[in-house]
Amino acid sequence: MFFSTPLFLLLLLIIPLLFWWYYYRSKKDEGGLQFSDISFVTRLESPRVLKYQHVPWYIRIIAISLVIIALARPQLGTEGAEVTTEGIDIILALDISGSMGAEDYKPRNRLYVAKRVISEFIQERRNDRIGMVVFAGRSFTQCPLTLDYKVLLSLLNQVEIGLTEDGTAIGMGIANSVNRLRGSSAESKVVILLTDGVNNTGSIDPIIAAKAAKTLGVKIYSIGIGKEGGAPIPVNDPVLGRTYARNSDGTLVLTEIDEQTLKQVARITGGFFFKATDGEMLAHIYQRIDALERTEMDVIKYSRYTELFGYFLLPAMFLLIGDVLLVNTRLRKLP
Repeated sequence: MFFSTPLFLLLLLIIPLLFWWYYYRSKKDEGGLQFSDISFVTRLESPRVLKYQHVPWYIRIIAISLVIIALARPQLGTEGAEVTTEGIDIILALDISGSMGAEDYKPRNRLYVAKRVISEFIQERRNDRIGMVVFAGRSFTQCPLTLDYKVLLSLLNQVEIGLTEDGTAIGMGIANSVNRLRGSSAESKVVILLTDGVNNTGSIDPIIAAKAAKTLGVKIYSIGIGKEGGAPIPVNDPVLGRTYARNSDGTLVLTEIDEQTLKQVARITGGFFFKATDGEMLAHIYQRIDALERTEMDVIKYSRYTELFGYFLLPAMFLLIGDVLLVNTRLRKLP
């Protein structure tokens, strides 16, 4: 609560003066009738109502105080802001091929860490529509563009390796993402492509898809993840159980990233290429992209006030009416 005209509160300083004047006058007051002998009066029991002789005065003081507070116009106010922005449309293109199960990212594997970092990225965004495309041997839309981040996070949580046939169709992932942004009228349209492999399947070449993205004004940030030298790819063998993919000569198949293609895809569309060798670096990359893709917001501030003077003025009126009734009835003084 605050006061619109707080200077009126200075009038409260007269309250102590009124108390002093009242008690000073009470001591000097003498009765209108004089008696030669009042000894018989002292033997009489004091009327019970005499105990309340000062009540009207206290009522007046309270009423005056309430009127002064009402004059100061107490108010309750709320401030808010209307944010106007065209926002950004973002498609998160996520590789879910078998190599994303590589265990060089702790605590579990690459896909687990990527999902955790992407989740944090989503929760930091405001006023942006975000969608998700996943790809392996084929590509499909996991979530269309939405402002409902709870739904998006729920669908992200359901992403896992094996949702579609294995492989790495990077070109298809880009093309599907760009198609999702084709009808967007947002000020900025962005694809954040995360993969750990080489385009080895699909009917669309990544470079062709990147050129189509440029034509439609879509910017691509490409992220390659995985430690230097690659990592073994875990597989679930129906006979041997959990093992690792091997070449025909028995050597382990190690993951590899086509950095040149990812760099070219980003360069064509005006974006950037990033390399993440661990989870901490991946989180830093998404933070950097988050800082790069921010729109300026027009903020209109407003205030709403509720007048409270009635809560003070109304009781004051009732108190004054009660005072008039008391001094003219029960607490009436005779001359």
